[in-house]
Formats: sequence, structure tokens, C-alpha cells
Amino acid sequence: MKAEASENLLQVQLIEVTDAQEGQRLDNFLIKILKGVPKSRIYRIIRKGEVRINKGRCDAKRKLILGDIVRVPPIRMAEKTESIPAPAYLKENLQNNILFEDDVILVINKPSGYAVHGGSGISSGIIETLREMRPENRFLELVHRIDKETSGCLIIAKKRSALRKLHEYFRGDGVKKSYLALLAGRWEEKKCLVEQPLLKKTNQGGGANVRVHKAGKPSQTIFRQIRLYANATLIEARPLTGRTHQIRVHAQWLGFPLVGDERYGLEEKNKTFRKKGYKRMFLHAEKLQFSHPVTGELLKLIAPLPADLQALLKIEK
Repeated sequence: MKAEASENLLQVQLIEVTDAQEGQRLDNFLIKILKGVPKSRIYRIIRKGEVRINKGRCDAKRKLILGDIVRVPPIRMAEKTESIPAPAYLKENLQNNILFEDDVILVINKPSGYAVHGGSGISSGIIETLREMRPENRFLELVHRIDKETSGCLIIAKKRSALRKLHEYFRGDGVKKSYLALLAGRWEEKKCLVEQPLLKKTNQGGGANVRVHKAGKPSQTIFRQIRLYANATLIEARPLTGRTHQIRVHAQWLGFPLVGDERYGLEEKNKTFRKKGYKRMFLHAEKLQFSHPVTGELLKLIAPLPADLQALLKIEK
């Protein structure tokens, strides 16, 4: 028996796991099914045995198998709010900036200023917009994330099997990434490897604050100078690990934070660059290299630097 989550669920649901849900953890599955229900309550009904898989008790981390029957108990859900369609110009931007697409993956050149997913205070992110644009795709999931103000390469999986494989790549060294960034000030070195551990602390609003700290996780970034300007340096940054805000914090540790970085940058320098027309953080995910999750073909994808950043570089001397 198959059933869909309703606006206010007041009766038992028996949901059969489809190929789009196979491999997903039970807790993440329920979070999607029971939108509006606090996560604490979801974990509580799992612990109490009110959620069952194939009539048996289960753990929150249990991965779903095709054909599993998940019992979801009666639970009142938050009233459904009217969804706001994504703006037409964002849809057009995404459609015009597809770098690669086939039956299992989609890679786009993400525009700056948009979060990759909706959340607190954000009605719709990149993934929600893509789902709205592609209702025929039963499965669309982010493979990784980049910051709201960062532009560039972003991978979306169109099949769960591809998502699992790509996650394996990201956990290991299967994905090579490089970014273009503009540092505030003249960084005279040609190339260096920054190996500084990063400690992340989540604030009350859900945002992350990261700093170099000996108790943090090992982190490595290679910085290579591309061009020196009078008051800035264009660099290539290659993160060898995937920590939150890694490039930004390592650049700050070097003493040359990113231009426009309001969290880790220097306000006085950001103010100077704003007067020149820099309205956002200068960080662009330019290149991705990885093996196709199905065919094994080596993919080398390049996202062109946005026109606004190209124009700003021309005014630097």
C-alpha cells in the first residue's frame, strides 16, 4: 500500500519505499515526509517504536531498502503554507548555465546570491527551483554544497545510486576542485600549502563560524597566485579537504581575507572595494574533475567566471 503525506496526518500511514528513496536513512526519510514536524519529535517516535519497518522496530540510522513498508504513526503536522514559485529570471539563469547533464547527474554554474537549498528565512533555494523546473524528475538531490554568495560548479544527482557513488568520491579524494578568489592586499608568494585545523561552531541562527584551532579537523588548501594587482591578488585555491568555509578561513589565516567576505574579512578593506563596485564575496568554484558515477568517464568541468566579476577585475591595476 502506498500513501502520500497529507497536510495534517491523523491516521496511520504505510509507505512503500521506492527506488527514489532506497538507501536513504530512516530519519532523513521521515524529515521529508513529515514536513513541519520538529526533528526532536521525529526522533522520539522512532525511539518509542511508533515508527516501524516491515512491522519491526528500527533505528533512526537504518537505511531503507526497495519495497520496505514504513509505518508512520498518526501525528499532527504544521499547516501547509502556500509555496512561492521561484522567480522566472532564476529559472532562466539555471537553464542557461547547465555545464553537463545526462540521465544520472546535472552540473550547473550556480549564480551568486542564492542558497543551494531553502531554509530558515529562505523560501526557495537552487535545489527547490530545479525540482520546480523539472517535475518529471522523481529524484533530484544536492551532491555537495557551496555558500550562498559563492558562484560556480554545483553537482545534482538524478538517481540515488549516483548520489551514493558521488558521496564516496567526496569522502575520499575522488573529486578535484579549484576556485578563483580575490584576496584583499598583495600576496607576494607564488604558491603555498596551508595546513591549519579548522573548528566549526554553529550559532543560534544555524549559521557556522569557523576558526583555526588545534582542536579542529585537519584541513589543507593550496593557494597559487595568478595575478598581482595594486591592492588585491587573484589566486587559485584548491581545497584538499572539504571543511565548511575552508578557503575563506585559510585565506584569513594567511592575512589576506577574501574581498567582500563579511564574516571573515576586514570591514575597512571591504568598504573600499564596495566603492569600486564589488557587491559580493569574490569566490567562484571554477573547476571540478571526477569520474562519472556510472560510466567511469573522466569529467573535467569549467564554470566561466561571471561577467560582473570579470568586469571588476578590469578596473584593478
